[in-house]
Amino acid sequence: MSAFKYAAAALVAACFGQSASAACYVVYSPAKEIIYRSPEPPVDMSYQIHEVLPRVAPGSTLVFTLDNHGCDLRINELPRFAPASMTGPGGRRAPRADRG
Repeated sequence: MSAFKYAAAALVAACFGQSASAACYVVYSPAKEIIYRSPEPPVDMSYQIHEVLPRVAPGSTLVFTLDNHGCDLRINELPRFAPASMTGPGGRRAPRADRG
C-alpha cells in the first residue's frame, strides 16, 4: 500500500474515531414551540433520550444537528423543576463524563 493510501486511511479513521457531537440542541414543546436552544444538551446524553427528556419536558421533542445556525441565540424555557435535566433513569444522578 502506498504512503498516500496509508495517509488517506488514517484521515478517514481520525474523522470517524472522534466522538460525535451536535452543534445545536433544540427542544420543541408539545405545541411545537421552541423551549430550549443551545450548543449544550438539555439532558445527560450518556442516557437514552427517551429515558431522560420526559423528566425535563414531558411531551417534548429533542432535535440536534451539526448546523449551528441560530444557536447563538440561546433559549431556555424548560420548566423550573429542570435541575433534574442531568438526572438519569430512576432519579439517580448521572455520572459526569470526563471531557478533558
